[in-house]
Amino acid sequence: MIPAAILGRYSRSLAQIAFEENLEQTVAEDLKTFSEIFRAVPDLLEVFHAPAIPREAKEKLLAELMAKYPVSTATSNFLRILLQHNRIRYFHAIAEGYSKSVNERNGIVSARVTAAAPVSRENLKILEAKLAAITGKLVNVESKTDVDLLGGVVVQIGSTIFDGSIRTQLAEMKRRLTENY
Repeated sequence: MIPAAILGRYSRSLAQIAFEENLEQTVAEDLKTFSEIFRAVPDLLEVFHAPAIPREAKEKLLAELMAKYPVSTATSNFLRILLQHNRIRYFHAIAEGYSKSVNERNGIVSARVTAAAPVSRENLKILEAKLAAITGKLVNVESKTDVDLLGGVVVQIGSTIFDGSIRTQLAEMKRRLTENY
């Protein structure tokens, strides 16, 4: 596996070019299009990575894809660079890193909210506002459900986790009780 630092360089470089050319949104849409293509046909990434397939054939295939699904010059050049350096198989991780870099530059953080039951839009908006007040940044909230939490919510922003789940509270209570006896 390739180190995350290397993948980060690719995504940050693309973000820098996108900002310099004022193409952040266009590049994001291009990456989304190709992400959907690669998810729909996962064998494409394998073809681009296969050493048995000549580089010229891979370049032709990529050119045909870009002709059918046009992208900006910045994205086109970037995809070609990924192919030339055998990094296109890491496309999804690099695209995710690009989104994080763009959001970071725009003062936006992502928060993953996990609850035992689905959270209403109203409550997500309230939580988003409170998290924005805590972080001092705009917050994009992604919600998911995990019935094993029993109740409460777990919020993750970057590497910081706020765990207010009943499952964790019960586990902590059990640990304290067994510790004292």
